[in-house]
Amino acid sequence: MEKPVTSKENAGNRMLAGKCLCGAVQYAVADEFIYAAICHCSNCRRTTGSAFKPFAGIERERLSLTKGEDNLLIFGEETGHDVHCKTCGSLLYSVVRDGAFVHVAMGTLVDEPTIRATQHIFVGSKAKWFTIADDLPQHEEHVAGGAD
Repeated sequence: MEKPVTSKENAGNRMLAGKCLCGAVQYAVADEFIYAAICHCSNCRRTTGSAFKPFAGIERERLSLTKGEDNLLIFGEETGHDVHCKTCGSLLYSVVRDGAFVHVAMGTLVDEPTIRATQHIFVGSKAKWFTIADDLPQHEEHVAGGAD
């Protein structure tokens, strides 16, 4: 079971709210994301049911569950997994980078973050039926030191 961080003493001044589709799971995250990207890998496509996953990365301890800890569906290992609501199936965030960071699915944020996606990653495996229509940099795979 995911062990959420409940303390906010190290969080930034502005906290953002997020939740799943049905509202059973809710979280708070500091508006201090380090990076944001749009991932086109096949795993992100399958877990979201979309052509891509827009996400924002932040240290794991900067996100805390505020409701629904007992309603989580965890897919993966302790140091790398996706966290879904087990009622509605919404992907809320992914634990990545050996468990040190989370990639928050930006579509689950209730409040608007200050960060914007700066790049597309894994475009080498993007859906053939989708056309990227912006001018953000495109990377065939992940980018070291950032959105991995």
